[in-house]
Amino acid sequence: MAVETAVRPGPLGQAIIARDDETMSGSMVPRYPFVMERGLGAHVWDVDGNEYVDFAAGIAVNSTGHCHPKVVEAITQQAQKFLHIAGTDYYYEVQVRLAERLAGISGFEEGARVFLSNSGAEAVEGAIKLARWYTKRQNIIAFFGAFHGRTMGALSLTASKYVQKDGFYPLVPGVFHVPYNNPYRCAHGREEAACHAHCICADYSEETLFKRLVPPDSVAAIILEPIQGEGGYVVPDPAFVQQLRRICDQHGIMLISDEVQSGVGRSGSWWAINRLGVTPDIICSAKGIASGMPLGAIIAKKHIMTWPPGAHGTTFGGNPISCAAALATIDLIESEYMANAREQGAYIMDALEEMRGNHPTLKHARIQGMGLMVGAELVLDEQHTPAVAVRNAAEQYALANGLLILGCGQSAVRFCPPLMIERDTVQEGLIRFEQSLTQAEQDAGLL
Repeated sequence: MAVETAVRPGPLGQAIIARDDETMSGSMVPRYPFVMERGLGAHVWDVDGNEYVDFAAGIAVNSTGHCHPKVVEAITQQAQKFLHIAGTDYYYEVQVRLAERLAGISGFEEGARVFLSNSGAEAVEGAIKLARWYTKRQNIIAFFGAFHGRTMGALSLTASKYVQKDGFYPLVPGVFHVPYNNPYRCAHGREEAACHAHCICADYSEETLFKRLVPPDSVAAIILEPIQGEGGYVVPDPAFVQQLRRICDQHGIMLISDEVQSGVGRSGSWWAINRLGVTPDIICSAKGIASGMPLGAIIAKKHIMTWPPGAHGTTFGGNPISCAAALATIDLIESEYMANAREQGAYIMDALEEMRGNHPTLKHARIQGMGLMVGAELVLDEQHTPAVAVRNAAEQYALANGLLILGCGQSAVRFCPPLMIERDTVQEGLIRFEQSLTQAEQDAGLL
């Protein structure tokens, strides 16, 4: 079933984009000319009245969908009480309740302590501070392909695209990058089957990094995304992450799981790293934690988060309205939407597999995911040549066809809709995606 292509954006949207170009920072140039007016569930409308299926969820943020009535109700009730008081100076119960809930879903047998921030980047900044404070060590190991944020500490850990760092050196010292497990594109040039059988990326830390560049007893933490986000929605082999856990245990290193995009039910469990058979020492959370309200969290094992008063603080972190939204979000994800993420994510994966035979750029693609965090890396041939132009064109055609979808990595498309998305909306979005991919492949002369 073909979807009628509309002219998007319309005149109202074009006028707002022109105003944006005159006043907003040039670093904030949206790739997609969509000007939002309103949203409901997994559907959004632009200012010209055009409707879209939302497979992006504000970069995996709107976990319960747009304007979920229970989240809106929680926000409204809290807003009628007070908007802000600064938890760094005073107490308020909604913040304590949220910390209790997060500790309860942390997966730490000993219990957890929580620090609430404004964002994922702030959570990462605080986590590396905590790891350095607790271990009394200075060095941090991160991975190629990682995205941890844009503030200076988080940016120092990021190794996704050079443009994110260009012009901002020197960065925070003591950060070392190593290869991430990705058998589809083995960093060591091995065949995919051999890489699957035994990934040597974790060995690189012990055999190369620890012997040539940095002693293990100087390393405070290894930080990883259990599913790389901006790096291409890459899901590692569980054995790789399990080996990292062993290395950390052997050398007294903290394992930090950056669950900013993958956490709070998106992977089909509270934390993606748990689905890989590993419990970290520190979890960083944000994005979907409060259904669109700004909030981040550092969740650490209880014996680790023992830093003294004044060691770390925040003015706006743990804002009471954001906390109320987060409590409602966690309730909804726990009762319904985590299971739905597993179900609808599996359906999307199966649908993409079925599309392989009809689309040259999907024939040899890497299709991976957990829950509603699914990626398809479009390629031109068996050598996995990135189909960058096709991916970029497909994104723009999708917008014209009424679908919000995001790229990641060199040539991947990510599917990260709200966790509440219904099956018929998933099917509708997949029809629009396949039409868009067909148009892009036709333009490239592949069909």
